[in-house]
Parts: sequence; structure tokens; C-alpha cells
Amino acid sequence: MDRKEAGRECFKSGFVCSQAVLSVFAEQFGLDRDLALKLATAFGGGMARRARTCGAVTGALMVIGLRYGRAHIADTEAKGVTYRKSHEFFERFTHRNGSIICNELLGVDISTPEGTASAQEKNLFKTLCPVFVSDAVQILEEIL
Repeated sequence: MDRKEAGRECFKSGFVCSQAVLSVFAEQFGLDRDLALKLATAFGGGMARRARTCGAVTGALMVIGLRYGRAHIADTEAKGVTYRKSHEFFERFTHRNGSIICNELLGVDISTPEGTASAQEKNLFKTLCPVFVSDAVQILEEIL
């Protein structure tokens, strides 16, 4: 199974979008899968279901950080590369999906009970979110 499919399956099994994206790259960068799942939990649903930055996007940013991020304060080059790769990711994801903001991507505000109910009624978590996870994984594979 390729990473895109693994990410979709992770999401479909009940994990949130941020977990699905980070977990399929975690071990490649020395992060235990279970720890990655825990770390990414609060970022699902546009940051703890606040409908802000899409969890697939925040999961991708964590992966970019694992690959390019800085571990030493003086490593300003790593910080610059991380930001450039993040901006590239934003541009590509937005080009494919129109936004990086959860409520704009879904067309409903899942930060409200009514919005969540509407998203469930319209099957958005089953139809749109797996696409966002797959897109995030594919874009990461291209830019890493």
C-alpha cells in the first residue's frame, strides 16, 4: 500500500486528518508511529475542531518540520528552508483545493454543533477529507 492509500485508510479507520498525514511519514524521520498519532491528535478538524487550518495541512507542516526543521537556535538556514517548503506546500494544496482553511474546504463551519451535523449529514468527512489527506501526502512526497 502506498502512502496516499495508507493515509486515507488511517483516516477512514477513525483517526483525524492530521494524524493520518503525520503517521505515514513518522517512522521515516525517526518518530514512533504511536507518538506521532498522539502528537497530531489536537490538530484535527482545523485545530481541535475549530475549523481553522485543515488538519491535513497541519499534519503536513509537522512532516516538513521533521525533514527540514531546526534543532539548534543558530541554524537559521534550516528555519528558512522549513518556511519555504511550508509556503510551497500551502500554494500547491490551495491550488488543488481552493484553500487551506477547514471550514472553507468543507463549506460548513464544523466548530459549531450545527456545522458538524451538517458535515456528517452531507458525508463530507467521508467524501472530502480523505481527498485532502491524499493530496497532502502526495504533495509532501513531491516536495520532500
